[in-house]
Order: sequence, then C-alpha cells, then structure tokens
Amino acid sequence: MAALVDTLRERAVRFSLLSFLLWIVRIGAVALAVWGTLVTLSSGVFTAAQWKDFLIFGLAQGSVYALIALGYSMVYGVLRFINFAHGEVFMSGSMIGFFVADSMAQSGFWDSSPIAALGIVLLASMTTSTLLAVILERIAYRPLRDSPRLVPLITSLGMSFALQNIFRGLFGAGIKTYPVSPLLDGFITLGGINLIHKSQALVIGTALIFMLGLYLFVERTKTGKAMRAVAEDKEIASLMGIDVDRIIVITFAVGGLLAGVAGVLYAQVFRQVNFFTGFIPGIKAFTAAVLGGVGNIVGAMLGGLVLGLVESFGPSIVLAGLGIPSPHQLKDAVAFVVLVLVLIFRPSGILGERLSREKA
Repeated sequence: MAALVDTLRERAVRFSLLSFLLWIVRIGAVALAVWGTLVTLSSGVFTAAQWKDFLIFGLAQGSVYALIALGYSMVYGVLRFINFAHGEVFMSGSMIGFFVADSMAQSGFWDSSPIAALGIVLLASMTTSTLLAVILERIAYRPLRDSPRLVPLITSLGMSFALQNIFRGLFGAGIKTYPVSPLLDGFITLGGINLIHKSQALVIGTALIFMLGLYLFVERTKTGKAMRAVAEDKEIASLMGIDVDRIIVITFAVGGLLAGVAGVLYAQVFRQVNFFTGFIPGIKAFTAAVLGGVGNIVGAMLGGLVLGLVESFGPSIVLAGLGIPSPHQLKDAVAFVVLVLVLIFRPSGILGERLSREKA
C-alpha cells in the first residue's frame, strides 16, 4: 500500500512539472508574439497597401491549403489514419496540368481561348488526382484496412516517397514553369487602385466554390449522409445497408478531386512545379487539418485559411518586430511552429472539441 502511494505521489509530481513547463512555453510564446506585434505596429514600417497584400496573399495561399487539408480530414474521418501520400496526389494533378497547359501554349490555344484552356487544365488535373487517389486506396490501403493503425500510416509514407521518385523518373527533376494565362495577367482595379491580382482572385473564388460544394454534398446528399454514417461507425453503417467499400472509394475520389483543383490553383499563384511540389504544401495542409480539428471538414477549411493568414502575416508582424533578419524566408518555420503550439494549446484543434463530443 505504501509503495502504491509513493508511485502515485511520484506521478503527480511529474505531471505537475510537465504542466508547469507547458505553461512556461505557452506564456513565452504569447509574450513573444505580442511583443513582436507591438514593435512592428508602433514602427509603422508597413503601409496600408502592404497590409492589404499580406491579407490577399494569405487568403489565396490558405485557400490552397484548405482544399488539400480536406483530403486529409475526410480520409481520417472515415478510416482513422493520415494519408501522407495525399501531398503527392496534389502534386500529380499540378504536374499533369503543366504538360497539358504547355502543349496548349505551344499550339496557341492557351492565348486564343484562355477560359477553355484553363478549364481543360483543371479537368486534366482533377482527373489525374482523382484516379491516383482511388488507385492508392485500392492497391495500398484496402488490403491493410484491418491492420493496426501504424501499418497503413507507414504504408502512406512509403507511397509518398514512391510517387515522388516515380514522377521524378518519368518527368525529370527539373522545375516546370506554367505559362501565364492572358486572362489572369494584371490586377482587378477600382478607381485606378489595384485591388487584387487576377490569379489570386481566381484562386480564392474557385476554392470557395469547391469548399461550399463539398459542404453541401456532405450535408445534403444521400451519399454525403452515408459518408458521415461510415465515419461514425463502419460496422453499424454496413448493417444498415451502406456499401462501406463504395463510400470509402468515393471519399478518396472526392479528396483527390479537391487536391487536383488545388494543384492548378497553386500553379497559378507560384507558377513552378516539380516532383517535390507536393511535400511541403502537403505537410502544411496536414498542419491546417490539425489546426482546424482533424476529421472535421469545416475545421479543415477554417484551418487552411488561418494557416495561410498566419504564414502571410506572421513573419511580417512578429518576426520583423523581434529583429529577425529576412523574416519572410522563415514562413515555413512559422507554419510548423504553429503546429507545435496548436498541439500544446489545443490538441483537438479549433473545431475538434465539437467533433469529439459527437463521437462520444
């Protein structure tokens, strides 16, 4: 009995020490962020036009993250594992889209019919990513569905590296530069003031349309209700007559379709793609999914937008105020620091608590 009391006392001391250290980290992070922000705002180093550019770029970048993050959240909601090959699904769409766009640019169709050309590129990217996502599910993940969770997780990492090297072998390691569409060249102006670049307006508008479409699909359609039922309990859903395999395939297909859309939108903002394009955006999209509450569709959308804004504003507001040289080169570090802080402050994510109560 005395030994049990001593063990419990020791664990209580360890827990208290860990809680104390976490609170120190929390207070330190908040203090640094507030101090850097106050220094930057008081210095007036950025103009109103620059703050507007930060906002628009953050929304455009966050829209891409949100579309990719939806694939992570949907698969996790149904199968309870993170598909780390989803970044390469996104990359495949942007790469195939480049070759389609480049061929049309060489033929002159890209300049003569820019709307149709962009539509064709988008269709090619969506088709490629959708097919690849479905193939991954059928070949790599379905045989492991009843295995421990660590097995499909490791498999997804292996498929990620395999797809990177397959695309590198097929298309080379060089950077591919998308042709500039005449439709997206220049700014949308109002009264002689440049409001937003046309490519950024396309990215934000298209992403919002697809995110709204996904939300309505999941909430209002019969297939969407079946997806939510499978996410709740696959066995009970199967007993109620739902084809679980079909719903899982649809989940991967929808996630791949959205990744294909994100691949084209990403290319319109950054122009350049290669075999490694999906890795960093994929990890950031996973960060966005965790930030919003992994498994929560609305949370993934919100998390992507928030992460994009944090990446855009964070280096300018916080890091510049702390006197860090070249703060914008650290935007990737900002994204991963945000992931760590989210796991410390709110492990369930912004909207994850609501989802966990429903699961309970």
